[in-house]
Amino acid sequence: MSTPTPGSTDVLTVSSPEQEQAATAAGSGRSATERFQEKARAAGGEVDHERVSAIATDALHALHDVIRRHQVTYAEYDALKAWMIQVGADGEWPLFLDVWVEHVVEEVANADRKGAIGTIEGPYYVPGAPEATAEATLPMRDDEQGVPLLFQGTVTDLEGRPLADAKVDMWHADDAGYYSQFAPEIPEWNLRGIVRTAPDGTFKIHTMKPAPYTIPHDGACGALIRAAGWHPWRPAHLHLKVSAEGSAPITTQLYFEGGDYVEDDVAQAVKAALVLRPVAATSGTGEEVTYDFALDPA
Repeated sequence: MSTPTPGSTDVLTVSSPEQEQAATAAGSGRSATERFQEKARAAGGEVDHERVSAIATDALHALHDVIRRHQVTYAEYDALKAWMIQVGADGEWPLFLDVWVEHVVEEVANADRKGAIGTIEGPYYVPGAPEATAEATLPMRDDEQGVPLLFQGTVTDLEGRPLADAKVDMWHADDAGYYSQFAPEIPEWNLRGIVRTAPDGTFKIHTMKPAPYTIPHDGACGALIRAAGWHPWRPAHLHLKVSAEGSAPITTQLYFEGGDYVEDDVAQAVKAALVLRPVAATSGTGEEVTYDFALDPA
């Protein structure tokens, strides 16, 4: 990454290694599983046996109630076992849990927040993205497709005081709905980057507006979607992790007003406060939007 001259926009630069993962449920699932296992190993920690017992017992009792209420047959039970085995074989447990379970965990975890609104992280976050300060363009291909988007705002505490050097970590899919490091032939850090706020708490991130996309649906999760008659679509969105020293970090997603699937997101992660309303960019090219983050104290 080059050092910007005063008043310039920093461009986050990356190499372009060919990615090994196929853009399939199995390829994406393997990558997501490997990332999660790395995260889990790093977390470590002791096991609270009483809490595990309480949660597991209630979860099993809830499943028992479902079986009784719906009079589940042995054929259906065997189909469930076969499907669960296939979820593991496809490496899709992170996908399944992040799409259909995580939004409730997030709701509980952030229930007491007074500032910025959170939502699910999803399975495609990768730590260690390139960094810049105040204003930057996310790494992208020379011919990156899509509508240019300027995402800007301010990071403050709950009293409105600006937070200098806060981290705004952004990642999102490209105009075809693919994430770097989870699909082939996309540069490693494409459309991923961290921008640190200026002394007045402001940031500006230049990127390309993402497109709606289907979650991987040629594997076990797709089989569930087809069997239930659901759709596999997620609305276009930006992923963000915002953090600052002495503040509680927030993980969120931001959507676009009027976009497809905003009203019926397969992951049930859309909240009204997270819907952006872009306007024509003052530069004359593409769109821009301003969104501020007020961080709770740690």
